[in-house]
Amino acid sequence: MGEAATYQTDVVIAGAGLAGLVTACELLDRGRRVLLIDRDARGNLGGLARESFGGVHLIDTPHQRRLRIRDTPELAWRDWQSVADYDDADHWPRVWGRFYCENSGEYIHEFLRAKGVEFLPLVNWAERGLHTPGNSVPRWHIAWGLGHDIVARVTAAIENHSHRDRLTLLFETEVSDIEMTNGRASGVRGPGVRVQADHVVVASGGVCGGDLSTLRANWRKDWGNPPPVILNGAHKFGDGLLHRQARAAGAAVTHLDLQWHYAAGVHHPARRREADGLSLVPPRSALWLNARGERILNPGPMIAYSDTRHLVSSVLKQPGQYSWQVLNFKIAARELAVSGCDYMTAFRYKQRLGLARTVLFGNPGLVTRLIRDCPDDIVAAGTLAELMDGMDRRNLFGLKLDREAMERTIREWDAMLERGPAYFNDDQLRRIATSRAYRGDRVRTSKFQPILDPRARPLIAIREFILARKSLGGIQTDLACRVLRACDGQPIGGLYAVGEAAGFGGGGAHGKGSLEGTFLGGCVLTGRVAGRSIPT
Repeated sequence: MGEAATYQTDVVIAGAGLAGLVTACELLDRGRRVLLIDRDARGNLGGLARESFGGVHLIDTPHQRRLRIRDTPELAWRDWQSVADYDDADHWPRVWGRFYCENSGEYIHEFLRAKGVEFLPLVNWAERGLHTPGNSVPRWHIAWGLGHDIVARVTAAIENHSHRDRLTLLFETEVSDIEMTNGRASGVRGPGVRVQADHVVVASGGVCGGDLSTLRANWRKDWGNPPPVILNGAHKFGDGLLHRQARAAGAAVTHLDLQWHYAAGVHHPARRREADGLSLVPPRSALWLNARGERILNPGPMIAYSDTRHLVSSVLKQPGQYSWQVLNFKIAARELAVSGCDYMTAFRYKQRLGLARTVLFGNPGLVTRLIRDCPDDIVAAGTLAELMDGMDRRNLFGLKLDREAMERTIREWDAMLERGPAYFNDDQLRRIATSRAYRGDRVRTSKFQPILDPRARPLIAIREFILARKSLGGIQTDLACRVLRACDGQPIGGLYAVGEAAGFGGGGAHGKGSLEGTFLGGCVLTGRVAGRSIPT
């Protein structure tokens, strides 16, 4: 083997996802020499953020004020704590959670707006809460152009920067070790490369991707055993390699069992890797059933947009640990979406007429495409008997539908809908009615549509698995993004962590849950803090 290529720089950033890019941008603003190194190809610059729906959790924005949504950092922090359910020892996660709520305007919204990111005028309302409060008001701001545009805008700001000549980019290059000199981080090393630097920033993402072995090894105990089928919706290089290296350097790595998954994953048609998953945004008006065709009640019904952690934990208690959503084409066209830019084409390519058609008439093209692309997981049929036949052919582990119970559940649901809102005696229907009171949700929620309505067919059943997405824990940092030692809580000289690698701040800023949009927001927030904190 030849000698390793050696580089010298002020700051080396291991990971070119959104958090790494924002850190680099801030450092260039201050005239620092930066080397950004990433395992992936250049065409995948931006990591998982570039594929995302582009929703950002923001507080007291001009968009909210135009909609007469009254929001404050104090209200946001109350909601954040309700969902986080912090443990008593979670000092740094609390500090970071509060910092997000108090500074999202300056650190996230102003930064993205300055880079040219535009947000759609209607603010969405995710994670409203179920048994405990979630978002009291809408805060999920969707970028026009989705996550792809966020990454493109930040990348353009870097490429057009007056100090662009001070940035070196290395792609398809693994960082396998953090070099330490006299207890201080002094660079990174990988196969065929060595980078010497005054400061090292770990921006390598979480532990939920890779081959899922690290995720399974850190599975939360109160969830029981991991399901036999987990789909991978995280980054393929999110394998925890630099978490292990940071721990070897003395860093505290915390809360790796706190993971953020989704209950509505289907197999990705591209099959880019084993267990490749596509994350659906589940319809509100579908019935959520288990593999036997029984409605999932834990203790109440499964309700989309309410509490993602509750949805996941409910599915994990079911036979086979997967689920079915049953609906019809009309409901799907109005409500079904994909949490990713490749399928949401009107949003991704900024097609204003296409978006207007989606708002007015739903998105039948998306539903047709999903039925065509995902035949293993999506059944479309003209009759309920045919639908159940298709479901049973796709049921796993020897499980079979109780057909009489399933038909009874659907017909009773439709009968309640036919009686009208004055007689609704089901929490799912009451929450749909509440959702439709907010205009941002009314445009994408069906008006109490019966499932077996002949005019709304074909009937559709979607087989859904737990989809791995984010690590909520990570490398522990203080409010300057300095990595803290496990032994005494003091900073390790020259070592920083940002984004998902740092649990979005403090080794677990979200606690046990998330209010959605806080992942992209957390990458921007921590990247800006690190870039400002690293001394010149």
